[in-house]
Amino acid sequence: MHDVPAIHAARTSAGWRLPGIANLHSHAFQRAMAGLAEVQTDPADSFWTWRETMYRMAGRFDPDTLRAVATQLYVEMLEAGYTTVCEFHYVHHALDGAPYAPASAMADALIDAARATGIRLTLLPVLYMTGGFDGRPLGERQRRFGHDVDGYLRMFADLHARQDDTLRVGCALHSLRAVPADAMHAVLAALPADARMHIHIAEQVPEVDECIALRGARPVAWLLDNAPVDTRWTLVHATHLDAAEIAGIVRSGATVALCPTTEANLGDGLFPLRDYLNAGGAWGIGSDSHISVSPVEELRWLEYGQRLVTQRRNIAVAAATPSVGATLFAGVQASAAASTGFDAHDDAVVLDADAPLLAGATKDDVLDRWLFAGNRPLVREVHVAGRQVVADGRHALHADAARGYADAMQRLLAD
Repeated sequence: MHDVPAIHAARTSAGWRLPGIANLHSHAFQRAMAGLAEVQTDPADSFWTWRETMYRMAGRFDPDTLRAVATQLYVEMLEAGYTTVCEFHYVHHALDGAPYAPASAMADALIDAARATGIRLTLLPVLYMTGGFDGRPLGERQRRFGHDVDGYLRMFADLHARQDDTLRVGCALHSLRAVPADAMHAVLAALPADARMHIHIAEQVPEVDECIALRGARPVAWLLDNAPVDTRWTLVHATHLDAAEIAGIVRSGATVALCPTTEANLGDGLFPLRDYLNAGGAWGIGSDSHISVSPVEELRWLEYGQRLVTQRRNIAVAAATPSVGATLFAGVQASAAASTGFDAHDDAVVLDADAPLLAGATKDDVLDRWLFAGNRPLVREVHVAGRQVVADGRHALHADAARGYADAMQRLLAD
């Protein structure tokens, strides 16, 4: 059973003080395409057709545009209450697949953006090798994502050597369809024992069906049987699970990263949240494709999706915490260190106690009010690693980041 401690909101002279929130899954470059994939291209539009738009956008990025987009994104995250981000980074090379000089140039852009804004960064360079479970080569638009095992481990070692108080470097396997089993085993054997491991898994039904056809098992079941999955692992999405897989994840101690706004936007499906909570599973949230950059919206729609499918209310609760807001907030806090590698207990978000939405709030209802009442931003201050990075609801780089982002978007969208 996963231990979920109670979260206590503290009323201070500045406002309602809460722990910072970890964003467990981010593709920074996709912030630039938010809202640009909402025109039907096929009567059967799905994740797989959306991916074509994503490939076109990914093909336009260079280190400078990635730095500008990530800086804007990280400002938005901090202003929304995220204090740590796990960056699932796979746009590694130039468009023709050749490495930049240095080879880490795209990762360096993300590190620069995190340092400039003050957000904690868990950088997760991605191993991406094949175009499907059948081992087919990467397509032309995937070439800049790819590495062989030796090249990947060299990049990982270079980045891992740079870790400090606000930077952690872990490993991401893009997915089972993109990483052959022998390559997965070789990488896992070479990584430091404390490296965090993240993987996309069981996001789409066709992915599950293809894994069954070619590997003889459902994706999560195969992973649990073929990798040393433990508390260092974060399974991203894991939308389509059976009862045995839920029990297996819980036994392993792994965390599931849920991204409700992106999963809804892509038509992925709904995670079996109530069964997973009943089993004692660890979970957190991520903003993934950044069609929304708000922990409020991720947590709100995590609960609302369950209400819609069950036709009941107040689903995400526990015996010790009958408040939905308190249960959800406690869940994201309980998983943060295992997924990110940070002990960030001093990071804090301060809500505006004078906001009308919080009028008369108490420590027992302030989380429910924040997560389920209205859409006005309520974050007043954010503190990360002993540094105040948001004051009066604004980051110090708010205006400069917006200008840099606008210039980058002009370049990215130019014909």
